[in-house]
Amino acid sequence: MSNEISTLRAKCPLVQAITNYVTVNDVANAILAIGGSPVMADYEKEVEDFVRLADALLINVGTLTDGEILGMHKAGVKANELGVPVVFDPVGAGAGPGRNKTVMELLKDVHFAAIKGNLSEMAFIAGRDVVTRGVDSSMDEKAADPVEIARICSEKYNTVVAITGKVDTVCYKGRVARIYSGSPMMGRITGTGCMLGGVISAFVGALEDPFVATASALGSMGAAGKKAEERAKDLGTGSFRTFLIDALSMMDDGKLSKYGLVEYEG
Repeated sequence: MSNEISTLRAKCPLVQAITNYVTVNDVANAILAIGGSPVMADYEKEVEDFVRLADALLINVGTLTDGEILGMHKAGVKANELGVPVVFDPVGAGAGPGRNKTVMELLKDVHFAAIKGNLSEMAFIAGRDVVTRGVDSSMDEKAADPVEIARICSEKYNTVVAITGKVDTVCYKGRVARIYSGSPMMGRITGTGCMLGGVISAFVGALEDPFVATASALGSMGAAGKKAEERAKDLGTGSFRTFLIDALSMMDDGKLSKYGLVEYEG
């Protein structure tokens, strides 16, 4: 049996999360539930102080302001200087020139340990001509191969790349993981993608291998989605949201192995 969850919970990594105001509470609760400790500091005059304390930094560009963009850059650069791993969630990449400029500048200025996005967001980062529809993917697996897109992004930015979809894909240095868990109900509430970014950050802050950390995070989130759906199927999406946090808080190595459905190649 793997021990990724028990390792994370024993370390309780401090995750500094610069994320969007729509989902900040859910992201904080997801980090807590999986076993980390969140600090949601995005004020540009203090972000470097918190990076010095952190085990991982999350940058999520879901809602942007001039001050937040400055804080993202300052925190990311400082994290690189200190050796603190940074996770990037390029929400809406490809949607418009202002957002696209911010995403590309962050990719230029900051090295990321892991990048997580849907297929159209990651296709944009890979250099494909795409237009993202809000925060939802405008592409499906008939339009582009997630493994191919993930490998392009991984090689281009020397980072672990996770692409979410019906089957989640993680790629890094010739290794591939596919995650077959999850629930359709996860797309019917706001914030599951942002929560996943927080969960990835907690794993990356606790485990030495960012590839295994990222795959374990997606497996944990998928397993939690499956368990939450079982409880909420006769209730609704509000109950599902609560049960999802419950399931993350009850996740352990056995449940990750049984319900996470993570398959490794290479």
